[in-house]
Amino acid sequence: MSVFFLRWVVSAAALFLTASVVKGIYLNSLGSALVAAALLGIINSIIRPIINFFTWPLNFLTLGVFPFLLNGVFLFFVGNIVKGFTVEGFLPALLGALILGFITSLLNLFVR
Repeated sequence: MSVFFLRWVVSAAALFLTASVVKGIYLNSLGSALVAAALLGIINSIIRPIINFFTWPLNFLTLGVFPFLLNGVFLFFVGNIVKGFTVEGFLPALLGALILGFITSLLNLFVR
């Protein structure tokens, strides 16, 4: 099994766990989790570096808090695009992004 596929499944599982913990984030099916995880992965690998490059002064001024806000924006954006995955507002998106990052990091420790 390739590492890419395994990390994609881990990200989908982390998204599923996040949706079960955070009120305001809902997932209808495993398929929705897989699509949302794939879209988040694409955004984080392609769009995020570009945005980070242009917003590094904000990152500096906020002492590193701005990337957490970006994670929340990306999660909210994906929640509006993927059918079966709903994020109801920016606060659940921000909390969900923090928890999603934590759960993904923990699960990735076991994937290596």
